[in-house]
Amino acid sequence: MMCYSMWFQFVVCVLMLLGVNGFQVPITFVQDAVAKGGVCLDGSPPAYHFDKGSGAGVNNWLIHMEGGAWCNNATTCFARTKTRLGSSKLMTTQYTFSGILSNQAKYSPDFYNWNRIKVRYCDGSSYTGDVEAVDPKAKVYYRGARLLKAIVDDLLAKGMKNAKNAIFGGCSAGGLGAILQCDNFRAWLPSDANVKCFSDAGFFINAKDVSGASHTQEVFADVVTTHGSAKNLPPSCTSKFDPKLCFFPEYAARGIQTPLFLLNAAYDAWQIKNTLAPGVADRHGTWRDCKADILKCSSTQLQTMHGFRQDFLAALSSLGNSASRGWYINSCYSHCQSGTQETWLRNDSPLLDDTTISKAVGDWFYDRKPFQKIDCQYPCDKTCHNRVFE
Repeated sequence: MMCYSMWFQFVVCVLMLLGVNGFQVPITFVQDAVAKGGVCLDGSPPAYHFDKGSGAGVNNWLIHMEGGAWCNNATTCFARTKTRLGSSKLMTTQYTFSGILSNQAKYSPDFYNWNRIKVRYCDGSSYTGDVEAVDPKAKVYYRGARLLKAIVDDLLAKGMKNAKNAIFGGCSAGGLGAILQCDNFRAWLPSDANVKCFSDAGFFINAKDVSGASHTQEVFADVVTTHGSAKNLPPSCTSKFDPKLCFFPEYAARGIQTPLFLLNAAYDAWQIKNTLAPGVADRHGTWRDCKADILKCSSTQLQTMHGFRQDFLAALSSLGNSASRGWYINSCYSHCQSGTQETWLRNDSPLLDDTTISKAVGDWFYDRKPFQKIDCQYPCDKTCHNRVFE
């Protein structure tokens, strides 16, 4: 009875927090996309969650694309068709809107009354794939770029064709997609609209792992090949570099013309776990505890992570200096900070130059104040919400 009581109290607390900081939005399936071939890996229609704007925000649009890594060959892509990351048939029908997607002024003062859309991720290519042929046996579709265009067309028909302001963004693999498809999105919207792009934890860098191998470069090259992504990567990049490198923002973003804001942790938790110290480079599990909790990292491991930070900052600086760009690079051990209320805007949210992420992004979008700040080295920032993984 005691266990039941404690469990009940826990559930009540979670529901109370959801009620305060988030709300549920139902799913919308884009059935028309199937005829256009803009489908998930299993051929099911793409999907998104849409909370309509109101008042002064009725003609403003915020697209926030879901992430979830990538599949880089026929085997891993087929495996994803059995999950929500490859099939809309397996997606939850409700999605919690919080942080940048909040509908309350106190939680997202610049965007709360906009049309806010969460695009669900089911193509495995950061919305860049386009292969005409379909594997007749596995029936896997590589159509991420078509999927995105079908969703955009659906939203244009629902009022986005009248957009005055628009943000094209996302988290993780969705944040990478927002960079890679940024100029395309700009071209799809009215020429007189104020359109900008926003990437949260999408600045994946071409760094070597702890064994000295280029593991992420190999994975990204396989993604581009498997999904036929090259044709949908920025031409300003593919005309100068091997298209397989153009899946990396440090190359792809150099020629992007649309204003772009990069929100990223210099000690990005996903990249530390998968780029710097992936399992294939850490066969004895030396990094396992450190990757789960940065407080458990040895001094030697922290020095290696500081080196990763330097590589990250060097990749960022390779983009050049553009007044239209913004960046908020804190030194937290985290991954994706815009969709969660505690990191986006709350009394105890992370601060950089005494500024919340919410204020920095809002000031940048509305041209109130530029924001291009880089945090000091870990562990100097005491406002961080460092992730602890199971």
